[in-house]
Amino acid sequence: MNIRTTLAVAVMAVTLLTATGCAVTRGQETVGAYVDDTAITTSIKARFVDNTDVAASSIRVETLNGTVLLSGFAKSSMERNTAEKIARDVKGVKAVKNEIVIRP
Repeated sequence: MNIRTTLAVAVMAVTLLTATGCAVTRGQETVGAYVDDTAITTSIKARFVDNTDVAASSIRVETLNGTVLLSGFAKSSMERNTAEKIARDVKGVKAVKNEIVIRP
């Protein structure tokens, strides 16, 4: 495995292990919903790291009850659209709100 994939898997594993002990926050109804949202966010971030067309460090990902909010900056509309497509393709995503701004 290349180093990006290894890093993405490690980040996902640590996030899932630490999130299971967290209390329910942000108005979510169950701990299961919180864990699901964390898994979705981690999966999207890992896919951003693996994709060379998306600057993973410039895009923020937040998930609440299966709805993903993308924010931050992109270099082009192609990068913005690619980030949205990646997010939509993750299992468990119900909707994507794309608020990524294209930086001139």
